[in-house]
Amino acid sequence: MLFGNKLRELRENKKLVLRKVAAQLDIDTATMSKIERGDRHAKKEHIPILAEILGITESDLKTLWLADKVCELVEEEDQAIEALRVAEDQIESNSKVNQKPIKV
Repeated sequence: MLFGNKLRELRENKKLVLRKVAAQLDIDTATMSKIERGDRHAKKEHIPILAEILGITESDLKTLWLADKVCELVEEEDQAIEALRVAEDQIESNSKVNQKPIKV
């Protein structure tokens, strides 16, 4: 629940009330509360808005958002760490393939 905890921490540090942040996302206060508690996921399109409101980079916030999604998916699996290593290798491999210079 890295994402929700960070949202709450940043919001409280900025002395923002839950309902004002929720209004800027066009969601109700109860939904925003559930996102902060980790009972619901924020939508991807909320990330840039939250980053601006809370004064955090969009990249940092998206990293936490993705990390939460990955953790939720694999946390109870016995091979979670090994699966994450394999996935990391695959992502790095795909990244290198996509970054090959085009020969003209």
